[in-house]
This record gives sequence, C-alpha cells and structure tokens, in this order.
Amino acid sequence: MSSAFKDMAAIVSEHPMFAGFAAEHRELIAGCASNVRFDAGALLFREGEPVSRFYLIRYGKVAVELASPSRGHITIQTHQEGDIVGWSWIVPPFHSYHDARALTLTRALAFDGACLRDKAAADPEFGFVLLKHFSQLIAQSLERVQLQLVDVYGEVQSA
Repeated sequence: MSSAFKDMAAIVSEHPMFAGFAAEHRELIAGCASNVRFDAGALLFREGEPVSRFYLIRYGKVAVELASPSRGHITIQTHQEGDIVGWSWIVPPFHSYHDARALTLTRALAFDGACLRDKAAADPEFGFVLLKHFSQLIAQSLERVQLQLVDVYGEVQSA
C-alpha cells in the first residue's frame, strides 16, 4: 500500500462524513480519491456540465454559485477546510446544478464518482450507506440554499 493511499485512507477514516461506513467501505472510498489543487478563481464544476467528482476541501475556500441574469453570480454557500463540495455525481443525469469556484488557493481530495458508483453497484450494502450519507448532504445543501434565499429576498412564501 503506497503512502499516498495510506494518507487518503486516514483522511477518509477521520472525516465525519464517512464515520458511519465500515472500514472496508472507507477503503473503497479512499481508492477512488486523488489529490487536486485549484488556483483562486478556478472552477471545480460549472452549472449544466457533466459532473464526475466531489471534493473534500483540505485547504482553502470554495464558493457555490448560481448565475443570475440580473445579478451575476450569487454565492449560495461557502465551503472551507473539512467540507464536502458536490453531490451531483450521485444523482442522474450527473450534471451540476451550480458553479463551484475556488475563492483562494484550494487543495482537496477529489473523489471519482464513476468509480464509487461502480463499487456501489457491485456491493449493494456499500451503495445503500453511500446514498444514505449523500442524501443527508443534499438535504443540508438545500436547507442552506433556502436560508440564503430568505437572506437575499426576505421571507419566502409557501405555495
């Protein structure tokens, strides 16, 4: 086992997102990871484009943005060290619903979504736990967007 894999396996094992996974499943996740770096201003993903990765931020800050014709890019979330960015890789048709842009030099672990989906298909128990954890991340993301909309536009009326 290479030292880079050991480091990734340790990072995955220590991260709260993966705490509910069995040790062998955390190893599967680490096996789909690689180190990446983004300069300030670089896009991690762009709205409407195919997405095949998610990121665990190790250093730096990333803004999740929506494009508005009248207001330009609106930041709906800011992520920093320890945060997970991206969930569209697990939801067909695997396209991004927003932009994610590095605000500063950012170092992260990138996780290959196709690799994880293949492993999930081969191991349904792993797939269930993976989907369960990412469903929570999606729900948290939607809640943050709702709070941001209330902050930007005032009280949101229910239909």
